Amino acid sequence: MFKTDLFKGKRFLVTGGGTGLGRMMMEKFVELGADCVICGRRGGVLEETAKQVMEKYPGRRVDFHTVDIRVATAVEEMIEQIWATGPLDGLVNNAAGNFISQTKDLSPRAFDAIANIVLHGTFYMTNACGKRWIAEKRKASVLSILTTWVWTGSPFVVPSAMSKAGVAVMTQSLAVEWARHGIRLNAIAPGPFPTEGAWARLNPLQEGDDRRYNTRNPMGRVGRPSELANMAAFLMSEEVEYINGEVIAIDGAMGIMGNGTFSNMMSYSEEDWARIREQIRSTNAADKAKRS
Repeated sequence: MFKTDLFKGKRFLVTGGGTGLGRMMMEKFVELGADCVICGRRGGVLEETAKQVMEKYPGRRVDFHTVDIRVATAVEEMIEQIWATGPLDGLVNNAAGNFISQTKDLSPRAFDAIANIVLHGTFYMTNACGKRWIAEKRKASVLSILTTWVWTGSPFVVPSAMSKAGVAVMTQSLAVEWARHGIRLNAIAPGPFPTEGAWARLNPLQEGDDRRYNTRNPMGRVGRPSELANMAAFLMSEEVEYINGEVIAIDGAMGIMGNGTFSNMMSYSEEDWARIREQIRSTNAADKAKRS
């Protein structure tokens, strides 16, 4: 589908690139000739991912940095370290956080946990790279991973919906402001793409394949990670650099079908929500144990 040297000589940074969809996109870039940098909070996972990808694609370079993108100073320090070994040609804002909850049960801390990653962290990353590209008069591309909720809203994921909508506006605003510098910004709005980490928090009462999408998605299925990776490669390519300021859905037309991703949960009982909270707490505890 793509030329094997499409990204030859390019260097991209993918946040949250150690696992899930972030890793899939990063691997696609490397397959097509790019060197990459990945960052996240779990250093061991990042190191193992970088090692595996470099073994799979000899001659390519994958560096990694452990960082909490919620901390502006930490982001600035990481970008400075990356630039010391060579500039970037692109950024993929993939890192995110989300969980299902009735909004009335959210504490300010819970809201901030999502907004600080998705909204603040994405801006910190984008601006830290952008100001360096502008100073160096270097063309570049920024791609942010959103959701179709930025157009419709969604119950039970209000912090994510609000934050992702903010990133959509950032994408459109900076696409205009920075176009004169040769920097373009676009975004992908995926529908349901199951990954282990996200699915444990967004689908806590289900096990295995989520069969609700057999009837709730016009294509009768969830997305395949390779499809998102292909879309990311397309948008990051200079072959389509006249595409700027766009948010493109990849969801099998589910977003225009008229049923929000989590609208079926309107019928959940308080007992169902209690089970959801307990499952999410267990998932968070397990993730914390992995990081320690």
